[in-house]
Amino acid sequence: MYVAVKGGEAAIRNAHKLLADRRRGDRDVAPIQLDQIVEQMSLAVDRVMAEGSLYDPELAALAIKQARGDLIEAIFLVRAYRTTLPRFGYTKALETAQMQIERRISATFKDLPGGQLLGPTFDYTHRLLDPELAVDAPVEAPDQRDEPEVFTPRVTDILGHDGMIEEDGDLPEGAVAGDLTREPLTFPLERDLRLQALARGDEGFLLGLAYSTQRGYARSHPFVGEIRIGEVEVELEVAELDFPLTLGTIRVTECQMVNQFKGSAKQPPQFTRGYGLVFGQSERKAMSMSLCDRALRARELGEDITATAQDEEFVISHSDNVQSTGFVEHLKLPHYVDFQAELDLIRRMRAEHERNRLTGVETKEAAE
Repeated sequence: MYVAVKGGEAAIRNAHKLLADRRRGDRDVAPIQLDQIVEQMSLAVDRVMAEGSLYDPELAALAIKQARGDLIEAIFLVRAYRTTLPRFGYTKALETAQMQIERRISATFKDLPGGQLLGPTFDYTHRLLDPELAVDAPVEAPDQRDEPEVFTPRVTDILGHDGMIEEDGDLPEGAVAGDLTREPLTFPLERDLRLQALARGDEGFLLGLAYSTQRGYARSHPFVGEIRIGEVEVELEVAELDFPLTLGTIRVTECQMVNQFKGSAKQPPQFTRGYGLVFGQSERKAMSMSLCDRALRARELGEDITATAQDEEFVISHSDNVQSTGFVEHLKLPHYVDFQAELDLIRRMRAEHERNRLTGVETKEAAE
């Protein structure tokens, strides 16, 4: 700990008290409860779970409350808590084809087997402030009807049936997916580790990179093959059992992006893929992730790396908002010695500059 900080322990304790006071706010206003955050701020909760890499809505709500609504601080809190939890195994890959769908759209096919399902979305709202929300007006219940269960194949599976899109990327025989929370990253990365890093990367950073790929700063001409949101089962294989054990269900958002053609002398042209999968309802993040995933496949697909979004080391090294926050905000800590050293250096440089200037004047006068 810095000596200057250690000497200010009383001030730090009081800063904590002030923070708690500001967090609580006006005592005449009822304190916000965790269930209110979970139920009414669900998209914020989903983002904290996704970028905190921990699926627990109540803990995410607690972090949001503790962080006074600062989502990056809340993500930091969840990450820190996550490191205290024991690891007892790895679940099977999620079967998103078996998802209990609440939203499913495609920009590539109008008539899909199983149909398109708009679900809860801002896409068709007018972005006008609703004053009724300020007075807690009654909310009309949505229409419901009983529908038979229908088959809803993924769009990429439909394209893949005719060989129109590359096969999904499976791990080689006997290979085990990496775990970036257990091993330090070394570049270049395989796609499994890149996807892990992107899944917990900062939404705003990935959104900016995804936007850049659409404006010509990467090889990208994407179509949304499909976005689907819903509940999927989480299964764990247990050595003592002949069948996987279902631990429960989680809500996820999956985005399959259909991108440019790729072919070779041995293979006819076909679409390529970008993929995104995140906790909760977070389609902007899933879409950004899938665009960045496709851009980062440039080396794998033999494309020229000409844009920032294609630079694996730059993207992965700077997409984590916890690391970014720590490195930027550490500048607030005392740097007195460093600054005084540089201040002394610039004073000596200025003195030398002045001496040189005066010497130059005297030399010119002597010459005249």
